[in-house]
Amino acid sequence: HPIPNASLGTGVVAITRSPLGLRPPELLSGIRHGVAAGSIAAVGIFALATLPPVRRAMATRELPEHTARWLLVDIPVGTVWPEEAAYRATLGTVAEAAFGPTRGRVLQAAAFGLWHIVDARVTGQPVVGTVLLTGVAGWFFGWLHARSGSLAAPMLVHLAVNEAAGLAALAVQRIGSDDGQR
Repeated sequence: HPIPNASLGTGVVAITRSPLGLRPPELLSGIRHGVAAGSIAAVGIFALATLPPVRRAMATRELPEHTARWLLVDIPVGTVWPEEAAYRATLGTVAEAAFGPTRGRVLQAAAFGLWHIVDARVTGQPVVGTVLLTGVAGWFFGWLHARSGSLAAPMLVHLAVNEAAGLAALAVQRIGSDDGQR
């Protein structure tokens, strides 16, 4: 549901007047940090997709029927923007102001990890592993946001991770996994 999700993310930012850092010079810093980290993350995901257990998992995952919409609208507008607006721009900023950078970032990361419980259940992924992995990613996204001064940095990395995973799963399903599954 990209439009309601994006609207919710935008509304949270508007109500809290969270700083986004989407104007120069913060924006340029965010783009530099985001492209660098996002490139590394995407290469890592494509490398992981060559491992047989990962390929088998990707081969059996149910992907959306409309893949172009999923990649071009659902992920950037329905996932990346609202999650980064809510967790990094809003919760991260408020939590760091209230509890300090270290504790605030941990709180934001824990909330981000817990947010993914439903996703793990829906996709049949291990809940604890999903919460831990997304929590670590959330901490890193928060660090990037603070380091660059711009929401562009975590948005670009988040986008790179989700798009690379989606493209890798599509490729595996179209080409087939090592054990002949399509």
